[in-house]
Amino acid sequence: MMNNICSSFLRHLCISLFVLALLSLIAFARIPTRSAPRRVIAADYSKVKGRHDKFFRYMVGAGRAAEGLRADWQRDLAIVHSECGFRYIRFHGLLQDEMGVYSEDKRGNPVYNFQYIDALFDAILNIGMKPFVEFGFMPRTLASGDKTIFWWNGNITPPKDYDKWSQMIRALVRHWTERYGHSEVKEWYFEVWNEPNLDIFWSGGQAGYFKLYEATARAVKSVSPDYRVGGPATAGRGWITETIEFATQNQAPLDFISTHDYGVRGSGFDETGAQQLYLVPDPDAISGGVRSVRAQIESSAMPNLPLHYTEWSASYSPRDPVHDSYISAPYILSKLKGAEGHAESMSYWTFTDIFEENGVVPSPFHGGFGMMNFQGLRKPSFYAYQFLNRLGEMELASEDTDSWVCRNARGVEVLFWNFTPPITTESNQVLFKRDLPAKDFGSVRVSLAGLPAGTYRMNVYRVGYEVNDVYTDYLKMGSPQHLTREQVRELAEKNDGRPIKIESVRIRKGQTVMRDFSLRENDVYLITLER
Repeated sequence: MMNNICSSFLRHLCISLFVLALLSLIAFARIPTRSAPRRVIAADYSKVKGRHDKFFRYMVGAGRAAEGLRADWQRDLAIVHSECGFRYIRFHGLLQDEMGVYSEDKRGNPVYNFQYIDALFDAILNIGMKPFVEFGFMPRTLASGDKTIFWWNGNITPPKDYDKWSQMIRALVRHWTERYGHSEVKEWYFEVWNEPNLDIFWSGGQAGYFKLYEATARAVKSVSPDYRVGGPATAGRGWITETIEFATQNQAPLDFISTHDYGVRGSGFDETGAQQLYLVPDPDAISGGVRSVRAQIESSAMPNLPLHYTEWSASYSPRDPVHDSYISAPYILSKLKGAEGHAESMSYWTFTDIFEENGVVPSPFHGGFGMMNFQGLRKPSFYAYQFLNRLGEMELASEDTDSWVCRNARGVEVLFWNFTPPITTESNQVLFKRDLPAKDFGSVRVSLAGLPAGTYRMNVYRVGYEVNDVYTDYLKMGSPQHLTREQVRELAEKNDGRPIKIESVRIRKGQTVMRDFSLRENDVYLITLER
């Protein structure tokens, strides 16, 4: 009897324990678990990699000189200087007839008029920036032919008289020296022409360009040997070796190399005759070219020449909606990250849609080059540069390749992104003209150690689909041909770059701060922690 009772008790006890265990497993299964982050960005405040390279904000581009006389152009330039930190500005058309620089009297003697140039350069300097002077195009009275480019008819032919060309350059540089002082002008750069390796920009061929280059460079140096002159300002990284060889063999002044690159390929034409363009998905597009040019310079007779990319962007067309899309922000950051340490400057083309190579601006968002549209609305590309400008002076060591982690005296900044180029058979002009929701890309953990103890304010800024994404908002408005004043205000307020999150963070000595962030394709985040 006793044995039967014990056996029954043990059997019921085992069943009870099994049921309890089963219930515990069920309850545990219902507890939500945090999945491991797909990506970790870790840095230590005390582990400094070195001074942060600010080459990305050295210079920015614009359309042409005459546009710079406009009040709204100057308004936008002041904004990108203040918020994005750009120091130099480069543009075409300085010597264009609409600037009134050159004419001749009845005897054929040169007559110079620098009033419009003075007004423009005064405005640039008053904003706090400096000119990266591009000499071009040819004044009609001095031109050897009538070939032109663009709606505003930039003359692309060589001078009919190289002595008169040299005299004009010398007179202009002397005028600047007298007006602004030698110490100011020696901080400028002088670049000869624009993309002479393309016959749509220069009709004189390579030999003709080198003749123009030498005459121009010697004219600049005749005013002061301290002034910096360079080129060849070529499209697609052309003529780098040849330019250095020419300067070496002819002892022509050459203080820097400049060239251009864009991240698209053209293929076919649509029914209107417009070339269809496709974003190059190669991770080394643009940045690989920068490294290649640097290698050419280092293996040349002038291995220490500075390298300035005086134009670059996702596309060489001012009618390509990739410029308006949110994808432009991570595109810019990924290419700059890959070029870091290999160029003295990378001049984004351009800061504003006040740009008339193809005629008057046709609509508020038309695929223009600018970081700001015609109404001054800020595109995602603007915020890429604004975020970059907020990074501190010292870079911290980090193994993550798609980020910068920096510090300053008051805290730390983390800028990170995802760049996922579209894999598609559709051209940019088709793909980016519609709403393109972003796919999830997992989570990112930011882990920061070694911060001094104290109370910090954490600001989280973001750019991506429907976040500081003015173009998508414009599409959802129905892409109106003309924006009302109320619509402009609505778009500006929704895309004003304010933090998406603000948090007070108390950090104890030795504490590591960790935060997780959801990431979508082509998102950009800036996290700032400031005491």
